[in-house]
Amino acid sequence: MALLQEPWPLEHGNVKGLSKEMRHGHSAHNISSSSLRKKSDPTLVSKLRYGLLRNLLANLQEVILGTKLSILFPAIPLAILAECYGFGRPWVFAMSLLGLTPLAERVSFLTEQIAYYTGPTVGGLLNATCGNATELIIAILALRQRKIEVVKYSLLGSVISNLLLVLGTSLFCGGIANISKEQKYDRKLADVNILLLLMALLCYMLPLLLRISSSSTAFTAVPTLQLSRSSSLVMLLAYIAYIVFQLVTHRQLFEAPEESVDGDDDDDVISEEAPVIGFWSGIAWLVGMTAIIALLSEYLARTIEDASDSWGLSVSFISVILLPVVGNATEHAGAVIFAFKNKLDISLGIALGSATQISMFVVPLCVIVAWIIGIKMDLNFNLLETGTLALAITTTAFTLQDGTSHYLKGLALLLCYIVIGVCFFLFKAPLNQGNVINFVVKPAPGAVLTSQYTDCRKAIKQAIFVLFEIIVVMVSELKWKILQRVTVPLLLCEDRLPTLCHIVLI
Repeated sequence: MALLQEPWPLEHGNVKGLSKEMRHGHSAHNISSSSLRKKSDPTLVSKLRYGLLRNLLANLQEVILGTKLSILFPAIPLAILAECYGFGRPWVFAMSLLGLTPLAERVSFLTEQIAYYTGPTVGGLLNATCGNATELIIAILALRQRKIEVVKYSLLGSVISNLLLVLGTSLFCGGIANISKEQKYDRKLADVNILLLLMALLCYMLPLLLRISSSSTAFTAVPTLQLSRSSSLVMLLAYIAYIVFQLVTHRQLFEAPEESVDGDDDDDVISEEAPVIGFWSGIAWLVGMTAIIALLSEYLARTIEDASDSWGLSVSFISVILLPVVGNATEHAGAVIFAFKNKLDISLGIALGSATQISMFVVPLCVIVAWIIGIKMDLNFNLLETGTLALAITTTAFTLQDGTSHYLKGLALLLCYIVIGVCFFLFKAPLNQGNVINFVVKPAPGAVLTSQYTDCRKAIKQAIFVLFEIIVVMVSELKWKILQRVTVPLLLCEDRLPTLCHIVLI
C-alpha cells in the first residue's frame, strides 16, 4: 500500500500541457464530492517510525476520516452485526442505507486519486463509469434476486430526484443566497444532457405504447422485450458517443471552472495539488469499498419488503423516493454548496450529469445484464412511472431554456417533486404487479367494448386535442413575434407599406 506510481510530469506544480481540470480529471461529480471533504492533519502520523504502519494509518486517515460524512461509517458494522445476529430486518435496511452514503462519496474520492496517475482520459472514463456505482451495484444485486420492479423504481427515482430535488434545491438556495444578482449558466451543457434525457424517455415510452396498443399482453410480451433490448444497445452506443463528446471532441464544455475547485475564499472545498494516497493503495481501497457496497446493497434488496411492511410505506415509495434521497445525498450537498457560491454550471453538471448517466448507461446496462443472466427485464416502466418521468424531464427542460435562474424556478421544481412523492406515497400497488392494465376486456358473445376502454380512448383523444391546441398557440405566438420583428423596421419607411400589407395577409 505504500507503493506510489509516478504521477504525470509536472511543470511548476502542474501537468505539462494540461489545464488544471484536465490534469486532475475533475468532473462535476468529483467536485460535488470534494465539497464534503475535510483537510487531514498528517503531523501525528508522520512521527511514527515504522514506514508500513505510518503509510497504513495515513491511508486510513485520508480515506476514512477525510470526509465530513465519516460519522456515518459506524452504520456499516452495525448493519453487518444486525444481519448476522438476526436483528429486526428494518434495522438492517436502515443501517445499510445510511452506510452507503459515505461509501458513495469515498468511491468518487478514490477514482479522482487514481486519475492523478492514469491521466485525464482514463480518469474521465473512471469518473463516468463509477459516478453512480452505488445505484448500479444495488440494481444488479436486486436483479439477481429477481426483484425487477425494485430495480426499475430505484433507477427511475434516481433520475427524478436529480432532476427535481437536487436541481430544484440548488436553484432555490442559489437564488435566495444571490437574490440581488442574476444567476447565469452555460446553456450548451444543459442542452446536451436534456437531449440525451429525451432520447432515453423515447426508449422508455415505446415499450409501454407497444404493450397498451394490443388487446392482449400475450401478443406484445415478446416484442416488448425485444424492443427493450434493442433500445438498450442503442442507448449504450449513444452513451459511448457522449463519453467521446465529453472527453475528447468537446471537452471544454464539461470542464469545471478553475475557481470552482480552488476558491481562495472558502475552505470547504479542498484543493489537492498532489495525490494523497498511492496508485495501488487507491486500487485496493476502491476494490474494498466496492465489495462493501455490494454487501450492503444485497442487504437492501433482501430487506426492502420487510421495511415496507414494518414502516407502513409502499415499496414504490421507498424505492422511488427514500433510496434516491439518501443515495444522492453527496451530490445534493455538493450541488447546493456551489449554487450558494453562484456557480450554477457545476450544480447543473452534477444534477443533469448524474441523471443522464443513470438513464443512458445504468438502466440499459441492467437490461443487458438481465438478458445475460436469463432474466426478462424490459424498459416498460408502467404508465404512472413513465408519465412521471416524462413530466419531470419536460419541466426541467422548460426551466433551463433561457440560461438564467432565480429562486422561483427552484421552488417550482421542488414543489413538483413533493407532489410526485405524495403520489407514490399513496400508490399501494403490489411489488410484482404493474399499474398498466389491459384496456380491452374480453367481451361476452355479441357484447361491445366495455365502458372502461371507451373512456380511455376518449381521454387519449382529449389529451391529443389539448396537446394540438398548445402547439397551435405556440406556433401562433412565434409567428406573431417574427411578424413584430419584421414590421417594426417596415413601419419606419412609408414606401414599404405595400410589402407590409403583403406580409400581414400571409
